[in-house]
Amino acid sequence: MLPPSVKSLKPRFGYDDVLDVFGIHGICGVVGAIGAGLFATSTINGTIAGGLFFGNPSQLGVQLLAIAVVGAYSLVMTLIIGKVIDKTIGLRVDEDHEIEGLDINFHEEAGYRL
Repeated sequence: MLPPSVKSLKPRFGYDDVLDVFGIHGICGVVGAIGAGLFATSTINGTIAGGLFFGNPSQLGVQLLAIAVVGAYSLVMTLIIGKVIDKTIGLRVDEDHEIEGLDINFHEEAGYRL
């Protein structure tokens, strides 16, 4: 179970991520990439010299650079795709449809029987 301080990050920053895509894939991907820079070993992958804890501190730098490049690329592409969608079909639905429920308005069926 996550501590309350972690659960309150999304409302504090005010971003809309219903499926926690950034919280799960983004943060866990960064932690995993840093972990690879720290704990990589030539026993698992013979083509590398290892990570920071196995005598190759440059691998951590490579991992941090990769995180920065992938983060910048993802941000720019997301903004471009978001702008194109917003200009063509729109990013948000009408507030009335959102309150009534998207299942009934767009799919003409109820997702949940409440």
